[in-house]
Amino acid sequence: MKALAPGTVIFHRHRGYGVITSVNLLTGWIAARFGSEARTLDLNLSTDDVQFADGEAILFRRAPPDRMPHARLMAMVRELHQAGYQKLYLYSWPKPSGLHWRWHLFTGPRDWMQRPWREGWYGSGADYNVNPVMGWGDTPGATTGELIDALARFDPQGLAQALGRDDDHSDWFGRVCDALLPDYMYSLDMQRTPGEPLPDMPPVPVVAVRAGVAPYAGPDIAWPPGWAGLWRGRHVLPAPAIRITGEPDLLKGFQRS
Repeated sequence: MKALAPGTVIFHRHRGYGVITSVNLLTGWIAARFGSEARTLDLNLSTDDVQFADGEAILFRRAPPDRMPHARLMAMVRELHQAGYQKLYLYSWPKPSGLHWRWHLFTGPRDWMQRPWREGWYGSGADYNVNPVMGWGDTPGATTGELIDALARFDPQGLAQALGRDDDHSDWFGRVCDALLPDYMYSLDMQRTPGEPLPDMPPVPVVAVRAGVAPYAGPDIAWPPGWAGLWRGRHVLPAPAIRITGEPDLLKGFQRS
């Protein structure tokens, strides 16, 4: 479809030709002028049959969009696992507010606590609500194949680290995707009462990725391989790199001041 922006000439079956003055693609509403500089008309792209000036229909998806990208990411990870990139892992957990869920892709050793952070490989549903992209050059609504292609172009070195076998995890992940997609995602969030030991392994929390979806009623989801006992350790930040040049660390002194 053509670009839709203020200044676009449109045609409406009752008002004739007009010019768009504002666009809100999050809600599907536009404002347009039809022959009057002082008055604008609000139109809904889903119901008002708005067309471009050449007669091409302006289509707006009526189904509620995903409010979080996790199901799309799960489909992408499953396809990469099938292609031999089994050392690719998807960690998802809720923000402290509980309103949105974060996501984090990482590669290499399966270490959930000491996982490496690479720019563009993590995000939040809060950001996705207003800008529905992952952040590695993908476009809104990109297919699974298009997401993989964009990620490979964005960070080929990072994706290369996922090449290898992790059969236990890929088998678990495939079963999870079969049970949850396309309407649900998992959250690796084990609630712990302050001062109390971790509870026995409860089922993995399952969350709907869009509004209007019934609560999950499928089989319980097990925790990933190697998860038992994981939280008994402490998260330790990596040690700073050793400096052997003999030159003073000017940046550190600047931060102290």
